[in-house]
Amino acid sequence: MRNALITGAAARLGRAIARELHRDHRVAVHYRRSADAAHTLVEELNRLRPDSAIALQSELATAADCEQLAVRAAAQWGSIEVLVNNASAFFPTPLDTADESAWEQLIGSNLKAPFFLSQALADTLAHGKGCIVNMADIHAERPMPGHPIYCIAKAGLVMLTKSLALELAPRVRVNALAPGAILWPEQENANQAAKTRILERIPLARTGGEKDVARTVRFLVSEAPYISGQVIAVDGGRSLNI
Repeated sequence: MRNALITGAAARLGRAIARELHRDHRVAVHYRRSADAAHTLVEELNRLRPDSAIALQSELATAADCEQLAVRAAAQWGSIEVLVNNASAFFPTPLDTADESAWEQLIGSNLKAPFFLSQALADTLAHGKGCIVNMADIHAERPMPGHPIYCIAKAGLVMLTKSLALELAPRVRVNALAPGAILWPEQENANQAAKTRILERIPLARTGGEKDVARTVRFLVSEAPYISGQVIAVDGGRSLNI
């Protein structure tokens, strides 16, 4: 059985991805602050199949943090064949108020950590002919007003995906997902008018669900041996009319 490390896996999309990959993988559930949620998920997965899930707490702020997480994850079952870079900070950074701290948080979680985790796990991924899946965003190509740093970070993650697909070939495949309207951000106030405007731009006229993203991750991990260097939009067609 293959082993997967999923960052930011305690809740929301990360939790859905962990549940989906757990169908035929052992999963290392990374979390930063959400200890209760992470351990609850791991207990749930281990009830389904003993010794099939672990929870690993780690910051992802430095290269050393990433290396230590990689070592701990690989040591649990002897290898990691799948890395899902899901952890992501998201908040607005208007140009007139953005500061260096916001830059470090957004670039760090969305771009720096995926790079250094990929670097730290490159050998075990190659040994197992594994894969990396990065969680990008449809706004990596078309900017979201008021969020320049986040958009820069996700655009960098798309280029990282393509670069690593070359750097790690032929033994490791690297792809990305670009979700659209799947889950509304937790920190934003409910604004029905804004949500309605977004829905009006989606050709399928509805939001997606966590399983839409999780199943696409599983497709790239388990059913796409000849796909690498690609970004798949899971957005109901919104990127056609953003």
